[in-house]
Amino acid sequence: MTHIAVLGSANMDLVTYVAKAPQRGETVTGREFRTIPGGKGANQAIAAARAGATVSMIGAVGNDAFGARLRETLEHSGVDTDSLRTVEGPSGTAHIVVDDEGGNSIVVVPGANGTVDHLSPGDEGVIASADALLLQLEIPLAAVVAGAEAARRHGVRTILTPAPARPLPPELLAATDLLVPNEYEAITLTGRPDPREAAAALLEAVPCAVVTLGATGCLYVTRDAEPLVVPAPRVRAVDSTGAGDTFAGTLAVALAEEKPVREALCWAAAAASLSVERAGASASMPYRPEIDARFTS
Repeated sequence: MTHIAVLGSANMDLVTYVAKAPQRGETVTGREFRTIPGGKGANQAIAAARAGATVSMIGAVGNDAFGARLRETLEHSGVDTDSLRTVEGPSGTAHIVVDDEGGNSIVVVPGANGTVDHLSPGDEGVIASADALLLQLEIPLAAVVAGAEAARRHGVRTILTPAPARPLPPELLAATDLLVPNEYEAITLTGRPDPREAAAALLEAVPCAVVTLGATGCLYVTRDAEPLVVPAPRVRAVDSTGAGDTFAGTLAVALAEEKPVREALCWAAAAASLSVERAGASASMPYRPEIDARFTS
C-alpha cells in the first residue's frame, strides 16, 4: 500500500456560519457554530488516508481537550499518530467564518504547532519510508525546510502547499518536487496577476506546479510539457474549507500510485468537489469509493 508522510499542523477549527461575512468594524449574527478537527497537515493526512494510503502524521498537539480530540480524529481515519507529539500548552486553533456562498476567511493561532521547529528523532526515518511527503506552512519554516531536505536525501517526492502564502527560501524550493498553490498563493509568490503567467513563473523555482482555481478546476505546469487544464466537476458549494487540502492529499496518493498526471488531477478534483458539498474540513473529506464513483478522466 502507498505510504504518505505528512509534516504539518493540527488545529481545532472553530467555525461560524453566517449569511454574509462581516466587514471591518461590523457585527453580524451567525446561525451556527461548530468545533471541527482540522489544520492543513491533519486535513491532508486524513484526505490521503481516506483515499486509500497508509499515512503517518508528524507534528504536535497540546495537552488539552482539543489535542485529545485531534489525535482521536486522525486515528479514527486510519492515520498513524506515533510521530504526533503532545506538548505542554494549548493546541492550535483556526477561527473560520463561512458565508452562504461557501467562501471562508480564516485566522490561525499556532499553539502547539509553533513548537514544531525541527525534526525530532525518528522523524527522518518516517519520511524516508514514505512514497511522498506532504508539507504546508502552518508550522515553523525551519521544520518545513528540514523535512523537505530529508525527503530529498532519501529520494522521496515532496509536495508543498505554500499556505499561508509567504516568501519561500531557495533551499525549500530546491527540495520541492511539486508545488500546489491556489490562485491567490500563486499570485502572491510570483507577483503575476494572471494564473497562467503565475504558473509559468513558478517553474523558475520548481520543476512542476499545480495551481488550483476553485470551481474552475486546476492548471498543471511542468518544464518539459505543455500546460494542462483540468476542469472541476460542477457542484453546489456548501463550504470550501479544506477543499485544497483534500485535493493535495488525494493527489499525493494518486501520483504515488503512478496514475498518469491527467488522471491523478481529475481524481483529486473529484475528491475536492465532494468535500465542498459538505460542511467542515476533515469532516467533509470523501472516502475512496466515493471518489471513484465521481471520477471521470
